[in-house]
Amino acid sequence: MILPPATLGVLGGGQLGRYFVMAARELGYRVLVLDPDSHSTAGRIADEHLIAAYDDQDALNRMAESCAAITMEFESVPADSLAYLAKFVPVRPSAEAVAICQNRSVEKDFLRRHDFPHASYVDIRSEDDIKNAPTNLFPGILKVSRFGYDGKGQARVKGRGDALVAFHQFKNEPCILERHMALDYEMSVVLTRDENDKTECFPASQNQHRHGVLDCSVVPVRDASGHLAVKAREIAEDIAARMAYIGTLGVEFFVIDGALYVNEMAPRPHNSGHYTLDACVTNQYEQQVRALCGLPLGDTKSHSAAVMVNLLGDLWYSGGSGYTREPDWYKLLAVPNLKLHLYGKHHARPGRKMGHFTVLGEYPEKVRETAMMARAAIGIRDE
Repeated sequence: MILPPATLGVLGGGQLGRYFVMAARELGYRVLVLDPDSHSTAGRIADEHLIAAYDDQDALNRMAESCAAITMEFESVPADSLAYLAKFVPVRPSAEAVAICQNRSVEKDFLRRHDFPHASYVDIRSEDDIKNAPTNLFPGILKVSRFGYDGKGQARVKGRGDALVAFHQFKNEPCILERHMALDYEMSVVLTRDENDKTECFPASQNQHRHGVLDCSVVPVRDASGHLAVKAREIAEDIAARMAYIGTLGVEFFVIDGALYVNEMAPRPHNSGHYTLDACVTNQYEQQVRALCGLPLGDTKSHSAAVMVNLLGDLWYSGGSGYTREPDWYKLLAVPNLKLHLYGKHHARPGRKMGHFTVLGEYPEKVRETAMMARAAIGIRDE
């Protein structure tokens, strides 16, 4: 068990890392952030910010010497760096678990081997793989195996010709070709698993995306029977157990014709779990700290219905002038049951996650109505 005021390390300095720093410091820990961006939003509030690449040997050695335990805040951190650090201090989640989640091909193979429900797919390594792909995978979605997120590195393809064009656009990087299926909606489960195999799940969220980026998350899921949320939790817990996972994990699901299909896993806190900051007894970032340090996990019970809405950099350009301007935050701050979170990022750009807000309340439909009104008032338009 690692107790305050020990120093904890985190690889990655985005908003997920920022909330990890905040949770750790509230519990009395010191935090060291490794991120190559000198404007890292997490690094700016950490006790120490190492400005270096994630595979920089000197920086990794400094972390190993200074930190009692180390985690990460996004899955593109090199698994080799995590494996190196694990020679000296506890690293959670493990390099092996992260390696599964950071490569779509490896991730899909993991789901297939363990009989978790998932969309049909094939690995694409060459043009011949596209030419020989089963016909029933078209229309489909071609996805790069590495470094694709928030809709990046994905292309919808009607047939083999489209797939070949997209494959070349992706510079012939390894991909998967996945059958496109009409979704009822998307759902996610965020959980935390500790070193004693105990798992605590947060309430499942129903998610809506725009242009491949999460737009809003609704809790509780609007599933009249409630059985899908229970089943999603069971699958997510089984996935974590199969990976011997320690830490906070997000599992995304497609709901298709009333059935669940695992889309992907995120070996870290998840964007759809931001609502836990305001709506749950313990939030996902405090749970990440607790699992990392071997502390008992907190209560994940929600005390309110919640709707979380992402605030993207597009809002800063919404005046049509081509210049950035600060959105009128009063329109959100005037809503009494709304919690505004801005990440303090150095520069706004279209598609970049700059903040979010969460509306809370007793009655789910009223909460959703208020959130959609606030979303429109700040300038988010449906297209």
